[in-house]
Amino acid sequence: MSDNAVEARVDRFVDAYSAARDEIEGVIVGQTEVVDGVLTAIFAAGHVLLEGVPGLGKTSLVRALADVLRLDFKRVQFTPDLMPSDVTGTRVLVESSEGRREFQFQKGPLFANLVLADEINRASPRTQSSLLEAMQERSVSDGVTTYELDAPFFVMATQNPLDMEGTYPLPEAQLDRFLFKLLVPFPSAGTLATILERTTSNEPPHAAPILERDAIIEYQRLVREVLIASPVRDYVIRLTLATHPHCDHAPESVREYVAYGASPRGAQALELSAKGRALMDRRLNVDFEDVRAVALPALRHRVLLNFEGSAERVVPDTLVTDVLESVQ
Repeated sequence: MSDNAVEARVDRFVDAYSAARDEIEGVIVGQTEVVDGVLTAIFAAGHVLLEGVPGLGKTSLVRALADVLRLDFKRVQFTPDLMPSDVTGTRVLVESSEGRREFQFQKGPLFANLVLADEINRASPRTQSSLLEAMQERSVSDGVTTYELDAPFFVMATQNPLDMEGTYPLPEAQLDRFLFKLLVPFPSAGTLATILERTTSNEPPHAAPILERDAIIEYQRLVREVLIASPVRDYVIRLTLATHPHCDHAPESVREYVAYGASPRGAQALELSAKGRALMDRRLNVDFEDVRAVALPALRHRVLLNFEGSAERVVPDTLVTDVLESVQ
């Protein structure tokens, strides 16, 4: 492919990214970093976990994203009585056209391009785990048959802080399947005034469709074509290893407060999202700053505290920051 053709593909990607971000920010005010993180994950073909107290617009953000991407969208409200079959689907007894009774699989809301798992940590661990296969293999099994999910497929989950009433911690295996964990902050006074102005009028804002399925898949391929030099990949590897307490170059805080560090999925998340960030800057190669810019959302949920860390209420962001400062 000629340089002009590659440049044209990059220009189309940047234009689509900018237009999608502008549309979402027309609905969601003052959350530029969160919006950028969600779009980065989309083009890196990853899932996102949004954490924040109720009322900050997490669900509205995902709805606006669904409008912009023009994808098949389903929402599941996670509650303590939700069963795994309520998410994946189940076999039901039906009568065929010949009058025979037979079991057929009725697909659940997981069979969509964009699935909102709303307040995911209010469901039991058994129900939370029903997403594991879909998030990793992009398929659903009912014990007899495996059903492939249509591409692209994303899980956008929201959760309340774990110290709130009625919450269950997510299994470590499920946390690791999220490319990013994004923290949604409380708005400033000025942002809150803009929110009130937009949402208490007769015409609340809506996001217009910008992208479609084939374009999203094409841009995901383009992200993977971004080059990464050996020294930058080595930096990704050293960052990942430094989150483990037994690593020689792990900072003292990690040795003291961490039980388990990031898995190989953490390294994949760093590299893929860094490629997306480079492409947003119209570059076809990853530099060190791209990796550092995505380290917090890619690693904060993959650093698991030990007993001392939990007792001291150590914040994972602090540990990831220590890793970034210690690894040159």
